[in-house]
Parts: sequence; C-alpha cells; structure tokens
Amino acid sequence: MPPELNCGLAVIHGNRLETLADVLHYWLRQYPLAPLENDVVLVQSSGMGQWLKHTLAAPSGLGVAAALSVQLPSLFVWQVYRTVIGESIAAQQPLAKRPLSWRLYRLLPTLASQPGFDSLKHFLRDDEQDSKRHQLAEQLADLYDQYQVYRADWLADWCKGDDTLADDRGNRPALPDDQRWQAALWRCVLADLPDADRDLASRASVHERFLQDIDRLDTRPAALPRRIVVFGLSSLPRQTLDVLVKLGRFCQVVLFVHNPCQHYWADVIDDKDLLKTESRRHARKPGLPPRLHPADPHGHPLLAAWGKQGRDYIRLLEQFDDSRHYADWPWPNDKIDVFADYGSPERRSLLQHLQQAILDLDPLPDPPQTLPAADESLVFHIAHGPQREVEILHDQLLARFNADPSLSPRDIIVMVPDIHGYAPHIRAVFGQYAANDPRHLAFSLADQQQRGHDPLLIALEYLLKLPDARFSVGECLDLLDAPALRKRFGLDAAAVGILRLWLQGAGVRWGLSPEHRQDTAGVPASIDANTWQFGLKRLLLGFAVGDGDTFQGIAPFQDIGGLDARWLGHLWQWLETLNHYRQALDACHCVSGWQRLLAQLLSDFFDPETDRECAMLDAVSRSLKTWAQACVQGGMGDDDSLPLAVVRDAWLAMIDESALHQRFLTGKVNFCTLMPMRAIPFRIVCLLGMNDGDYPRSHFPPGFDLMARRGQYRPGDRSRRDDDHYLFLEAVLSARDNLYISWVGRSIRDNTVKPPSVLVGQLRDVIAQSWRLDDGDLLAQISVEHPLQAFSTGYVQQDRDPRLFTYAREWFGADITAAVATTNPLPRGEGRVRVARSDSTISLPPALALSALTTLHLTTLGQFLRAPVRHVCLHRLKFRFDSDDDKQTLDDEPFAFDRLQSHILGNDLLQNLLASNDGEQTLRQRQQTLARQGQLPLGAFGKLAFERLSQPARQSRQNQLSLTANWPAVTDARALTLDLMLADGPLRIVGETGPLHLLDDGPVSCHTTVQTLYKKDAIDYVRLLNYWPVHLSANASGLALRSLIVGSDGLVVLERIAQTEAMAALLDLATAWQTAMTQMTQPIPVACRTALAWLNRANAEDDDAIRKTYEGDETNDRSPGEVGYDPYLARFYPSFDQLTAACEQGDFAFWSQQLYLPLLLAAKPWQSAT
Repeated sequence: MPPELNCGLAVIHGNRLETLADVLHYWLRQYPLAPLENDVVLVQSSGMGQWLKHTLAAPSGLGVAAALSVQLPSLFVWQVYRTVIGESIAAQQPLAKRPLSWRLYRLLPTLASQPGFDSLKHFLRDDEQDSKRHQLAEQLADLYDQYQVYRADWLADWCKGDDTLADDRGNRPALPDDQRWQAALWRCVLADLPDADRDLASRASVHERFLQDIDRLDTRPAALPRRIVVFGLSSLPRQTLDVLVKLGRFCQVVLFVHNPCQHYWADVIDDKDLLKTESRRHARKPGLPPRLHPADPHGHPLLAAWGKQGRDYIRLLEQFDDSRHYADWPWPNDKIDVFADYGSPERRSLLQHLQQAILDLDPLPDPPQTLPAADESLVFHIAHGPQREVEILHDQLLARFNADPSLSPRDIIVMVPDIHGYAPHIRAVFGQYAANDPRHLAFSLADQQQRGHDPLLIALEYLLKLPDARFSVGECLDLLDAPALRKRFGLDAAAVGILRLWLQGAGVRWGLSPEHRQDTAGVPASIDANTWQFGLKRLLLGFAVGDGDTFQGIAPFQDIGGLDARWLGHLWQWLETLNHYRQALDACHCVSGWQRLLAQLLSDFFDPETDRECAMLDAVSRSLKTWAQACVQGGMGDDDSLPLAVVRDAWLAMIDESALHQRFLTGKVNFCTLMPMRAIPFRIVCLLGMNDGDYPRSHFPPGFDLMARRGQYRPGDRSRRDDDHYLFLEAVLSARDNLYISWVGRSIRDNTVKPPSVLVGQLRDVIAQSWRLDDGDLLAQISVEHPLQAFSTGYVQQDRDPRLFTYAREWFGADITAAVATTNPLPRGEGRVRVARSDSTISLPPALALSALTTLHLTTLGQFLRAPVRHVCLHRLKFRFDSDDDKQTLDDEPFAFDRLQSHILGNDLLQNLLASNDGEQTLRQRQQTLARQGQLPLGAFGKLAFERLSQPARQSRQNQLSLTANWPAVTDARALTLDLMLADGPLRIVGETGPLHLLDDGPVSCHTTVQTLYKKDAIDYVRLLNYWPVHLSANASGLALRSLIVGSDGLVVLERIAQTEAMAALLDLATAWQTAMTQMTQPIPVACRTALAWLNRANAEDDDAIRKTYEGDETNDRSPGEVGYDPYLARFYPSFDQLTAACEQGDFAFWSQQLYLPLLLAAKPWQSAT
C-alpha cells in the first residue's frame, strides 16, 4: 500500500532549479503513488518539462521518469473544472480564444451597423477581403480571453449591465464612453450562445461555479490526482492559484518556486500598496529599515529593475500560502526552503559574486570590492552584425571545449530575442563543418515557425494563393522544390531541371492563358506569347515534328525528344491541376465546404515519402480539422461563407502554433528564442542580439486594451516588457559556469558605436560599481570588441589582443597556416590560428598551379584584356558578383533587350543577313520567328524593339558588302599554335584566325559586328580587344595578317606587325596574364577603358579627365565611371588614387603600356589606312 499523502498546498522556495528538483526527487522517492497512478506535473513550457524528465531519469535522481503526466496549467485547470462540476461543461471551452474569434467574426458585421458600435463600423469599412474583420476578431478574442483570466470581475459586472472598471484599490470608475462597446459586445457574445451553454460559457463563470461546487464536496472525486506538482513557473494568474488552493482540501499540491532572493525583497519595487498582506513568508534582511524606497541604497538594484514579475508572483503566493500547515511535513533536512550559496566565498567567480549579491539582497558596495583578477565567467562581446556575432560565438565555444574536456554541447544554451532572424546565420556558421571536422559542433534550433522553411508548407502557401497568382514560371517551378509534390506528379529533381530549360527556351514567362493574363493584368487576349499555353504548344509541336517548320503560327521548340519527352505529360497534368484549383479556390465556401476542398487539395498535390513529410502532412491535416471544429464551436454554419484570404491566414497560423511535445533538449548546443527554457540551468548561457531596441522586445497593446490603461495594473498581470526583464534576470541566475552576452555594438556601415540593450547597460553599470581590479578596468577586461570581418588581420597579427583568435583557418593563406602555433589544440589535433607572419599582409592564394595551365586559348586572353581584375576574381579567386546581365529573369515577358541579348540577337541577325541575298525578306522572317518564339516584347513594343535591333545589323551588312564586293572568295580559317617560354615555364597559345581573303598585298581577316567602333569621332579601342590577341598571334607566327573590323558606324584596320615585334608584344601579354594568375599578391592594378584613355591622352593636363573616366563625374549621375560599372574594380580599387598607387610588381602605368600600347599603335581608321 502506498503511504497516505498529506493534503494541502505547500510552497517550496529555492534559488537553484536543480536544488528544487532534488527536493522533488526526494519527495517522489519517499512517498510514491500506487503503481498505476500518475503524478501530475504542471510546467510553463515543454522545455521545462523535458528538463525535469531528464533530471528525474538521471542516475542521481530516480533513475527513471515514468508515471508522470506533464501538462500546461490552463489545460489542467479546465479538466479540473469538468471533474468537479460535471459533464455540463464542454470538453472544449466555448469561449476559448479560437472559437470566440470565429463567433466574433460572424457577429461583427451585424453589430457594426447597430448604435453604440461606431468604433467597429469605422474600422471595418473598406474591407473587401474581410481581412480587417478577421484581424479585429482575433484581437478581440485574445483580449476577452485575457479578461476571463485576469479581469473576471469586469466580465461579471458587464453581464449584469454594470459598465464599470473595478480596480484593486476598491475604485469602480465607469467605462469611458468610447469603450462602452466592449461591455455591450460581451453581452452580445453571451446572448449568441445556446441557452444550455450560456450560464457556464466563460471561464470566469465556470471558475465561480467551481469554487461553489468544490466547497460542497466531502471526498476527493476519483478523477482528481492525489498529488499535483507545480514546478518552475515564474507566474500564475490568481484564478489558477484559487483552483490549487481548493484542490488542497483533497490533494497534495506542492509548488516549487524559483525565487532569486532568500530575503523579503518586495519593498524595493513600486506598487507595494497593492501587495500588503498580513503574513510574510521570508524575513526582512537584518539591518534594513522597515520601509524602503527604490531610490534608497538598500537591496540589489537589479532586483528592483528586473524583478517586478517575480515579485508579483511571490507576493501573490503569500496570500494563499500558510507554511504552518505543512511545516511538520517530513521535508529533507527539516527545511522547507532550499536556498543555496553560489560557490564558496574564497573561490567565487565574477558571475557567482553577482548571483550571490542578488541572493543576499546586497546593496552596491561603497567602495567597490577588489577582485584578484578578471575571469571568463561573465564576458561581453561586441560585433558588427548578427553574422559576426555567431562567428565569434563559434570560436569562443571551441575555446571553451578546449579548456574543459568535461563540457558537452548539451551544457550550452544560446538565446536570442527572435530566432528567425538568427537561424540563417546559425546554420551558415555552425553547419559549415562536416561531422568529422574537429570544429564541428552539433546544434539544434528551437522555436522556429515551419512556414517559410519547410518545402511542403512553402508549396501549400503558394497553392492557397492560386486565384491571385500570376503563374510566373519561376514561382510555379519553385513549387516543385517540394519532394512530396514532385512525387505526386511523377517528377524527380532531374526532370525539374530539364523542364526549367525547356520552358525558358519555349518562351514561357507568366499567365496560364491569354484569357487568364487579361483577367490578371488587362493584357489583350489576342496576344498569347509568353503564356503557359503558348509554351506548351511549342513544346508539343517540337516533340511532334522536331526541327520542322512553323505550323499554324506556332514555332516548334526543337530541343525536345528521346526518353525525356515523357515529362511533357506530367507537366500537362500538373498545370491542369493548378488551373482546376485556381478556379475552385476563387469562390467563397462554408466551413464544411472549405474543409472538403482543402483536404482534397492536400491529397491531389502531395504524396509524402519520408517520415518528416508524413508527419508534416499529418500536422497540416490535423490543423485543418482543428480549425473547422473551432469554427463550428464559434457558431459558423452552412450559411456563413468565408473568403479564401481569411481561411488561408487562419489555417496556416494554426500550423505554426507550438505544442507541448516539441523537443528542445536534444543533447546538442541549444539555440532558441528567449522564451521556452527560462530558468533551466545550463553550464554556459549565451545571449545574442542584446541590442538597444531589440531587447526588451517592444509590444504595443491595442488601444482598446483596458488592462493597459493607467491605474488598472494588478499584481500578476502579464506584461511582455516585464516578462523580458524577469527573463533576463532568470538567464543571469541560471548560468552555472559562464554567462556570455553579445550585441551589435558597431555599425557595419560606418563603425559608429551602437548601444546595447538597456538591461545590458544596467548589468554593466552594476558590475562597474560593485567590483574592480588592482591593475585595470574590470569592464574593459571582460569586454571584447571584434573586427568587422572574420578574415581580419587583427586575428593573426603578432601584436594582437590575445583575446582575439579564430579557428577559421580557411580565411587565411597557406603561409599563415604554416606559421600557426598549435597552442591549446583541439581534441583531434586541430589548432587555433594564433600566430601571424612577421608582416600583416595576407597574400591571395593562387587558384591553380601553372602546371595545370600549360595551354592558353586566345579567347581567354581576350577576356583577360577586357577586364583583368574581373578575370583574376573569376578564375583565380573563384568568386563572382551578380550583375544585371547575369540575372536571367524567367518571370517577366521581355519589354526590351538588355545589352547581352542585344549583342547576341543582333549578331545572329547580322549572320542571317550576310548569308542571304534578300535582306528585307530575311528581316521579316526573322522578326516573325522571334515573335513566335516569345523573344520579342508584346504588341507594338515588339516592332519598335526589332527595329532598334535590326538597324545596326542592316548598316553593318551594307558596310561589309561595300568593302568586299570586289574581293576574292574567302578561304578556310587557319589554326594558330605558338609555344612560348616564359619565366615560370612553357606556355602554349592556341586559337584560329577565322576565314581569310587572299588579296594581292597579303591575307586579310574581315570581322563584321553590329557594334559601333567609334566614340566621339575617335576609335573605341575597347571594341577591338576581342580581335587583338588573334591578330597579334597570327603576325607572331609569321602570317603577315591585316585585320579589318566592320562595325555599324565604320571600319577599323589592325595593321600588319613585324614578326619580331608581334612576338615581343605577345610575350608581354602572356607574361602579364601568367603574373596576374600566379604571382601577384593582389589583382593587377589596371582598368581597360581607363588605361586606354590614359595612353591616348594629349598631355598631362588631361589627368582630371582620366580620373573621371574611372571614377565618373560627381555632377552627372548618369556617368558613374568604369569603377561604377565593374564591381570587381570597386572591390579592390574603389578610387583612381588606389588604382594608380605604387606597386612592387608594376603600377598602373607599367601595366597599361604592356597590355594596351601595341594595340593603339596598330589600330587605324580604315580611310587613313588606305
């Protein structure tokens, strides 16, 4: 037989959660329940529940955590109500927040038209999609839910027609005239309920009925647990405490309270008059006066600044707590409360000194106490942004693992104000190392919303917006990123890649059909180009006829066939399903209609395969069912229709709601929002993002929240700002070894100082006023400012701050890594970067060894000439910046041709003209073909765009025909191969000349382009760079070649060059390329257009014009200069002075002459050459 339990309410105070858990271990072991009987444990979050289970199951605890029913207080209290009052209370609260919001949604339109509800009428006007109505209903439901818990007396008065606002001081002022609608609305809500539910509808009325019925009971109802444990809650409303006290007649109720101070400390905070009580649980600290004022130097200032929520809860408990009733219970060591010191006095760290001062309610010492040395128990880190905060944290945690082999990832928690803002940075930094890398730290992210992260939910959210979708090809193909959706339509990742290329080539941009595009954007239905219908016709015709002719105005897409053609059927089925639901979702439905339609949508679009996908789809389905049940509870019937926007927002919001069973403690470094764990103890507690304005988090209650009005505060009221203050205090007290605080203390733009959170400022002020060092400033010793970048030389310089270090060796060159001193090695032999070279310059690593580059193509040499810095970045440093020309936009039809498209299409058109005898016919055919392929802008814009495209081609063709009319036919191109011996080894140059005309005075190579060749009546030498390496190599090989370049505005000739001169120039060019790619410590300091302008200048007074060529004209925004167009130049040489600065391996003048001077000497206008 299990022992009989003492009934009553017992309150156990303690400053350490693990000590309170020890008392619980003892109590459960000494007084176990029957084998099939459960202990009910109430916790405030799933994190606390998981920690308590782990602690109980530890070998030092019970060894097993079984027969425990861990619940949230609100759910447990409702179960108690039903147990005591009976089945007349619904299993689900009829006026809980969810059903209440839908009842209000249904009532608002009717009430807004009635007298007294002018405020609602004003808010709800111009609400076409009912979104404002839904938002208002949700806010009102949340507010009335708070009233039911914290202001039940208001609701009771309003039910009787007494429109007043009672406060805790006995005052009963009337409701303001502009807020009387709240009382009237509450009465309307009650009147809307069925008669059977009305008396016990609100939580307040149920609570009053419970208090009456339980007093009539003589024995414990069988459904009530014999023991109830309330563990680690930092706040409880008065209603819940009322219930627990009443249960104490029949049950043993034990509250374990985390109390930061062992003395009476309520007097150090305002509103003391609201908390007067006959008894006082804890004694006043000896030596304190009987009455305190917050400004008096008594008590600890951090308790006064941060402890309001805890003070309210502890003092509220004293109104229910009478320790005389349970003082004789057999507590361990015959002590009710279990306050414990933080470390021994002679060996306390700075963190423990701070925690002990709060425990002892010590005022700030005067003068400050002297510490023998600073330690790392409490540190501050200042960074330039969230990414740097996380990078610094990773290095600091690795250092702690080095120093303490007993430390494990589960001992560390990292909390931030909002995990969603930090999650990408955490994944990027902590997720970059493989599991076998010694720098790998296992981590987990909690509190993340699934929306925006899970592929299935991302796809579902898009599907629920189909009636308003443009059906752009990019967005539609992004749907197929969800594996469950791909599987439903028989596609795989490789098929999606193929379809993407097909659709891009077929000209699909947006709009299902011309009619859909007309409805969406007013585009005339007579134009079908760039729609899905247009593209599918091209794809199907291409499959049928291959490289065939146009059929009924449809140009076949040629690149389709073989086994891959089967994907066309899957694509068609997918689009048909999308179109069906676009139409089905565009109508309003009742709740049951929406439930059936959305359930069918899930079935038609998703076929889960993995366990994760199955779990997610199951959660989505359950959320749909829960939403429908809440609507029905709220009185929504078949006559009440809902628009898609309201249903979508309500359904998706429910998916993200947290559940009690979510896992937080996973044996890894825990990252979470500053909410779920609260006072759970960890060896290392890290707080990131402690920025001014970000924490405490701002919360602005709605203007109609009567609880937020001046003079309406009551002890126990919840306040987001007070919650954050107390949460910060709990975080400080829950750290056992280290407290790590970080914030963005420097602007990433201009390095200006940015203040930390006011709470961090208060903490730093207390530290500065309480302790000091003999040999320096304590705050300076425990605060570290980090460089802007992770690759800063400040981490590797010989004379750096020793507190600056990094394990990210990838940022530094091989010469740095070779010089690393492996002090404090990682467990698997990895060392931190501690020592730099003798100088602070870090060389750029070569991308490839020269032995792998023995062959150089002339095309590559031309690319190098046009943009030396860009070439080095792309091919040596292996990084690139996206430019407008690099971005391929699949979602919009063409409105104009960009530079790359104009160049490609223009030259293609030119080649068609050169191969044709009837130029105008060729142009008409080509225009029709481009239009049928969807490459031209729509309507009249297409004609204008083609005219602008074809005019240069016409002129270039005419210039070429005039030039070569009497020339002999062309001969085949000649291959070029030259073997050069350079300083670092042999280099082979390869290429070909192109077709040649063999004239009487020698061979001529004629190149025709749509580009212009002149600028302000002078040769634009940049246009010649593509042809210069071939011309130079041909002459260096002994072929006395003259090259003619034909443009739309004239001709330029590259004159023949003596073989020895050509070889010398080619050697200089090849040497420059080799040096830039393998030897230089920075990209070659030259810019093509600027160098040519400098070489072509008339005199030294033109230097200002050369500077403008590079930097642009400050007075003309349309002239940004060469550096404004080239992000690679801007990265390394942002100003003309930096470009022309002295350089050990050749300056701007040297490289300009070596690369471009031979071109200037060889290029002549065609007229002067003849």
